[in-house]
Amino acid sequence: MASLLIKEILATPPASQDVTVRGWVRTKRDLKNLVFVEVNDGSGFNGIQCTFDRGSAGSLGEELEAALGAVNTGSSVEIRGKLAPSPASGQAVEVAASDLSIIGDAPAESTGNIAAYPLQKKRHSLEFLREIAHLRARTNTFGAVTRVRSRLGFAVHQFFQERGFQYIQTPIITASDAEGAGAMFQVTTLDLEALAKSGKAPDYTKDFFGKRSYLTVSGQLEAETYATALTRVYTFGPTFRAENSNTTRHLAEFWMIEPEAAFAHLEDNMILAEDFLKYLFNAVLSDCAEDLAFFDAHVEKGIIDTLKSVINSKFTHMSYTDAMAELEKAGSNAAFEFKPYWGCDLQSEHEKFLTEKIVKGPVIVTDYPKEIKAFYMKMNDDNKTVRAMDVLVPRLGEIIGGSEREDNLDRLEKRIREMGMDTADYSWYLDLRRYGTAPHSGFGMGFERLVQYVTGMANIRDVIPYPRAVGQAEF
Repeated sequence: MASLLIKEILATPPASQDVTVRGWVRTKRDLKNLVFVEVNDGSGFNGIQCTFDRGSAGSLGEELEAALGAVNTGSSVEIRGKLAPSPASGQAVEVAASDLSIIGDAPAESTGNIAAYPLQKKRHSLEFLREIAHLRARTNTFGAVTRVRSRLGFAVHQFFQERGFQYIQTPIITASDAEGAGAMFQVTTLDLEALAKSGKAPDYTKDFFGKRSYLTVSGQLEAETYATALTRVYTFGPTFRAENSNTTRHLAEFWMIEPEAAFAHLEDNMILAEDFLKYLFNAVLSDCAEDLAFFDAHVEKGIIDTLKSVINSKFTHMSYTDAMAELEKAGSNAAFEFKPYWGCDLQSEHEKFLTEKIVKGPVIVTDYPKEIKAFYMKMNDDNKTVRAMDVLVPRLGEIIGGSEREDNLDRLEKRIREMGMDTADYSWYLDLRRYGTAPHSGFGMGFERLVQYVTGMANIRDVIPYPRAVGQAEF
């Protein structure tokens, strides 16, 4: 039978029972008659203290003393002993250890062609840890990030499954630009070096898919096809943006959550988005309390209170026009880097000002100018704005973006042409409006942005296991 995880052992009442601990050594302290070895297996934030008592004899035996002398921070070990009440503060139980086996060594100093284990007991910068992303999950910070990310991912599925949404997997390779922005990675099997030497233009009819193909920027358009058959669907998968943005907020590869619901209008969409965020925050507060306490104490103070505040708030609804009026009224007093005016896209500083200074809580901004939104959004009667929404939260700004989709064939075709796109490329998408059209709405949320908000991590590259960004594709 498999041994208990350390998280399970720590929750076990001490009854002098035999236990086996497997994990990686965080610290070792060798005193005169006692040796303390802290082991963590990643199942929870806290490790468990294993105490080796030399007693009056002053020795644990030659073999065990040799093993204790050889064990280092980072070594993988198996320790056997009895569970006992812990006299130390911070945990209820510890292991009165009687045996130790080193499974894998982690040398504290360079030996031969093996470098010293880089994660010694000291504080490491996040920049340094990005350079050793294959090992950073062993630190407190990245272990906690990973557990929070895991719980949030599960909660995403729980939320939608409980509400009758079907989980669909949309293609990663596509010939359609869902956003119409063109920031897409091209996928090809053509010999680009040979083409460059020949000076000829590429013949995409000879490419693998017979046409230009790309990594997807969104699964939304495909999700719409299934929403108009199954009513409620959602996607949760990788998406890609070839934007040359080397910032703390951008990734070239990230995960997107995109629900889509037929017979749903913008008002329904706003309710769904608010319920969704509150559900996720409740789940992580309930099940990742130790990890969030760490983030609150060491990464971003006040995170727990912020999450609770969002949960307990009724989201304010505000039109883009009203939001812009508030921003313009604030004027020079707000010292905006980008001057707000009707027709401009909201910058992060504008979004934070709306949530933190004007509303003092979460706000959903709706009815944006059509010129700054995507082609598929439903036009309002004023022919100037679309039924779009952005959900803004304190400390971050936008966390969700969505809209009611244009379900009128003529209007959608006109909008595609206005944006200089070819309707032939979207004939399959237009078929949804030709055959049994229905109102439908949806939104998208970047999963990494969610994890960043919940953990308070300043750089989005630190909330995904292996970040992909400009000039960065290691590991």
